[in-house]
Amino acid sequence: MSHIAEFKIIGRVGAIKDVGSTLRVSIASTYSRKDARGDWLDKSNWNEITIFNDATQGYVRRNISVGDLVYTDGALGQNSYEKDGQRVYQVTLACERIDRLVKADGKPDASSEKPAGRAAELVDDNVPF
Repeated sequence: MSHIAEFKIIGRVGAIKDVGSTLRVSIASTYSRKDARGDWLDKSNWNEITIFNDATQGYVRRNISVGDLVYTDGALGQNSYEKDGQRVYQVTLACERIDRLVKADGKPDASSEKPAGRAAELVDDNVPF
């Protein structure tokens, strides 16, 4: 039996930075909820994804900018290290796919380049529905 530990995030890019041989992208996802008075409040959660794949890193460098709305998914991993005598645990969001949905200027994405990551899915144009 397989076990699954995956993530999916849709949000706005806050930062893109090189860290060693990886690329890290901070993404803010905003959630709306009502407070006790019935007013809507927005809450943002920040997540940092790590991109290991060279092709995906190149796609991000060429096509994604701060403020863009993106979709990303990948695998969850955990690592640990020692700091000041204490064991510190971290969750790594290892990006397998990232797609730009909307540019920072609010215009829908019309880029001709295909997103990098997972192999392109097969498309059958002769589907009977």
